[in-house]
Amino acid sequence: MSSTPSTALRICPLCEATCGLTLTVDGGRVTAARGDRDDVFSQGFICPKGAAFPEVDADPDRLTGPLVRENGVLREAGWDEAFDRIAARIRPLIEEHGPNAVGVVLGNPNVHTIAGALYPPLLLGALGTRNLFTASTVDQMPKHVSSGLLFGDAFAIPVPDLDRTDHLLMLGANPLDSNGSLCTAPDFPGRLRALRRRGGTLTVVDPRRTRTARLADRHLALRPGTDALFLAALVHTLFAEDLADPGPLAAHVQGVDEVREAVRDFSPEAVAADCDLDAEAIRTTARELAAAPTAAVYGRMGSSTVAYGTLGNWLVDVLNILTGNLDRPGGALFPLSATAPAPRPAGPGKGFALGRWRSRVSGHPEAKGELPLAALAEEIDTPGEGRIRAVITIAANPVLSAPDGRRLDAALASLDFMVAVDPYLGETTRHADVVLPPPPPSQSAHFDFAFNGFAVRNQVRHTPPAVPLAAGRMDECEIHARLILAVSGMHGAPPEAVDELAIDSTLAKAVTQEHSPVYGEDPKAVAARLTGTTGPERRLDLMLRLGPYARSHGLTLDALRAAPHGIDLGPLRPRLPGLLKTRSGRIELLPAPIAADLPRLRAALGSVPDPGTLRLVGRRHLRSNNSWLHNIPALTGGTNRCTLQIHPEDAARLGLEAGAAARVKGEGGELEAEVEITDTVRPGVVSLPHGWGHDRPGTRLRTASRRPGVNVNQLLDGSRLDPLSGTAVLNGFPVHVSPLL
Repeated sequence: MSSTPSTALRICPLCEATCGLTLTVDGGRVTAARGDRDDVFSQGFICPKGAAFPEVDADPDRLTGPLVRENGVLREAGWDEAFDRIAARIRPLIEEHGPNAVGVVLGNPNVHTIAGALYPPLLLGALGTRNLFTASTVDQMPKHVSSGLLFGDAFAIPVPDLDRTDHLLMLGANPLDSNGSLCTAPDFPGRLRALRRRGGTLTVVDPRRTRTARLADRHLALRPGTDALFLAALVHTLFAEDLADPGPLAAHVQGVDEVREAVRDFSPEAVAADCDLDAEAIRTTARELAAAPTAAVYGRMGSSTVAYGTLGNWLVDVLNILTGNLDRPGGALFPLSATAPAPRPAGPGKGFALGRWRSRVSGHPEAKGELPLAALAEEIDTPGEGRIRAVITIAANPVLSAPDGRRLDAALASLDFMVAVDPYLGETTRHADVVLPPPPPSQSAHFDFAFNGFAVRNQVRHTPPAVPLAAGRMDECEIHARLILAVSGMHGAPPEAVDELAIDSTLAKAVTQEHSPVYGEDPKAVAARLTGTTGPERRLDLMLRLGPYARSHGLTLDALRAAPHGIDLGPLRPRLPGLLKTRSGRIELLPAPIAADLPRLRAALGSVPDPGTLRLVGRRHLRSNNSWLHNIPALTGGTNRCTLQIHPEDAARLGLEAGAAARVKGEGGELEAEVEITDTVRPGVVSLPHGWGHDRPGTRLRTASRRPGVNVNQLLDGSRLDPLSGTAVLNGFPVHVSPLL
């Protein structure tokens, strides 16, 4: 007898757009996905990734239970045996060699889950290690650092007010393929088209003529890696032509005159040859930005993973500030998430510090509590006291995402012990001694703790599991809680104990803060009011009750459950000076670390590229997200290909033919890739997508291994880093390209 299909709502976890989905469920499995037309944020929008949710959910290569290594071979095991093994190995390592003997690696998918938001900080606290590595240092860390230095809070990241701006200047971003990043906006393409329809201006700065660039009013194809020079010239022009006007922000900004002096050498004429742009085009861009009724400057991956990534991200917000567009409708505003702490009164804070500790081998300074992912291999394979002997990875694949994957591959194989929380046996997790697979996304609740903090409209949504947890599966939050207990010496305690400790410690602090909604209350009484049947649900309810909408909207978990399509909290609103946490209580426009790094940018003026090299940049695919969707047949066709894109002039000069193989050499190695000749890349530039290279033995990724592609990061040796953020230079680095004879 066949079952009757039903529907369930689910927020898509496959990219930062966080679109609402309506799933068709039949026989306990998801059979179809469409956009949720009633979703308060996405309003029915869906991309190919969301439409492929059923295939992602039912991928037969997903692990269904724990794996434990025995005699060098991974075998299936029960959950108790897996956690017993972890407890028996990790804690003794810490006791013998100290807490820094354990490294933790957090990957990109980690921020797309409830568990990934709630438990890693507790895991790090239990371990006591300073060896934290995340995807941020191959992605957005420059933005965190520049925001921390400017505003005193590394998470105070302004986003463009897409729905109200009159002028958007975008660098190194291709949201028509990426769906946006550090700017959570369902239907980003539709919002850009709406900007054009209402008479606004879109300027895209990118060495490739991307789908986003083709939509723009103006496309400036600058030389890769020169974004900071271009931005500094815009700032120079604002000062030179008396166009700098912070407006009402002026009372909250210090250091304007110092910035004027700092950019004195970066005139449009001075940077034009380096950027390979006409000086007048640079000057016109600055004038239009200043003249627009409202405007926003937005930079992303292409302007972050470069040699001057932090300087470039700093200059993005300097432009927003000097044109009076920061913290105003239509400009760049700070979102206010429903689970953010309740706003505190304006005043000086603790500020933001870099380099509170350094990595053991190369002395890289920490940033936001993290060390560069590019340094992970040397921290494992370099002998000496303090060497990393065990690694815990959570939804991470650094063998493909970090520079010099071959070295890291060998380093991971040399570990004393490794644990992976991951649904797949992939290029990194194949080295694990214990693999703890979370259930498919349909069997998990969803709440976007991270991405609501970058959303272009304040809103809040929560979706329960679409289907019940399958027999033999363990909820991802319970996996994390039990992992914490296993490494902390509390192995065997109930996993709920982790959540209750978190609730107790949070409330003990909250009731003493005058701006808190529960100030002066009895912590036990507040805890007794929390709803939810699980520890993570109670923690979510607590965060909502302590958040900025607790008083104004009565926001609780029960209120969210009563609004299955979400609750709209309104457009972004000005938040300054309240969110500033700098020691001065003001925007510190020229922080000391930035001033100290500017001579490095000044020294780059007039540098001549080696005529024998090309500059390599990455690219995004709409049907992909880094390395973790290449095993889904529905997402592997079309233009989602790992090819080397090259301009026709360069192809002719080098003797390359379309469809043939080329040899690409970099500082970290070489690879062979299929040539794709296209004028969408500018002369002097080649492009390879990030996240491929699925050709290692011992993985269980059947679809990905049939079309493995090549690992572009193997062209790097890990020595190229942005010094302030520790971010790997993945864009704009030199390579030699030749035909494969």
